[in-house]
Amino acid sequence: MSAAAPIATPESSDAPVPPGAHTGWALLALAIGGFAIGTTEFAAMSLVPFFAPDLGIDAPAAGHVISAYALGVVVGAPLLAVLGAKVPRRTLLILLMLGFAIGNGLSALAPGYHAMLLFRFLSGLPHGAYFGVAALVAASMVAPARRAQAVSLVMLGLTVATIVGVPLANALGQWAGWRWGFGVVTVMALLTAALVALHAPRDPVRAGASAMRELGALARGQVWLTLGIATIGFGGMFAVYTYLGSTLLEVTGTGPGMLPVVLSVFGMGMTAGTLGAAWAADRALMPTVGGLLLWSALSLGLYPFAAGNLWTLLLVVFMIGCSGGLGAVLQTRLMDVAGDAQTLAAALNHSAFNAANALGPWLGGLTIAAGYGWTSTGWVGVVLAFGGLAIWAVSLAVDRSRARAAVRSPDARV
Repeated sequence: MSAAAPIATPESSDAPVPPGAHTGWALLALAIGGFAIGTTEFAAMSLVPFFAPDLGIDAPAAGHVISAYALGVVVGAPLLAVLGAKVPRRTLLILLMLGFAIGNGLSALAPGYHAMLLFRFLSGLPHGAYFGVAALVAASMVAPARRAQAVSLVMLGLTVATIVGVPLANALGQWAGWRWGFGVVTVMALLTAALVALHAPRDPVRAGASAMRELGALARGQVWLTLGIATIGFGGMFAVYTYLGSTLLEVTGTGPGMLPVVLSVFGMGMTAGTLGAAWAADRALMPTVGGLLLWSALSLGLYPFAAGNLWTLLLVVFMIGCSGGLGAVLQTRLMDVAGDAQTLAAALNHSAFNAANALGPWLGGLTIAAGYGWTSTGWVGVVLAFGGLAIWAVSLAVDRSRARAAVRSPDARV
């Protein structure tokens, strides 16, 4: 078998949709969950200038609140994926959304900085496992040639959140108080749990499912390389996005009323990037990954030069948003290299992206605190994008080496 060929799994087969499944409604329900998660993840970043003074902290310290959520994703994704190995995926999705609702409800009520750190960590725990399981359910309902596009429809909920949910949560936070930005997410999470219960496939527990089988993903080198691409290569986008609100106010010189507009433009770019990258990935997956990383490096390099003018900033923010298409593409890549440990690998993708969500704001905060200015986050992003590209090159070389070995030995397998 060629190393680049997809591995046959229940998630990528032509098996019929499980009884009781309605593909369109099921995908919509899963996407609404992505909308709720995307709203809280990105809205929290955009609310930094508002909740930081209320909690008595500065902007770099508020970045730790963002990192706490990301750390929750990093920890929760593998832990919950392994613990939920024997739980039907529909049931697991419902439980994850209920836990997500509780975490965000507590965030809305946080009395101080340290409580906020704890509640954001708890909110992040279900994030990765939800997206991982939702992606597998989506892929199982379509033909193999449309896997990336099915996954992108789930991720589309997150990208639409950056267009609609985040600006609305930000505007609501400015108008009624930042706590309402987290409160509205709680309501959306409860709605998602109800819709998943109504429309998601009633799947049985998979034959041979076990925690040990899921842990087998950790023995696969290409799984680690894919996760490395996400962790390093995606960090730059988060470095810029976390401090975008402060940059808009302090460097561009606009009022807070423009922030929802800029966030919507970012979301438009992310939506366009997700749809376009998914289409390309179903035709040439690894070249699409490399192209997105190069695009990200270019866009982030332009950011420091564009930040002084609103119109140039809007253009570059759209470009940076387009690089968000990397999420669905790497999710599909993991389906190819994870073998029979699909759930853990899919969840780890979101651990990796939220490790990036922790790494990017942390490094960006360091350069800001060191006096290099708000736009220094763009240069942090360039370095991280090229770091991800280097890991991609290693992964591609391994693929080609195994493909050559397969030609020499027909019995060679991934």
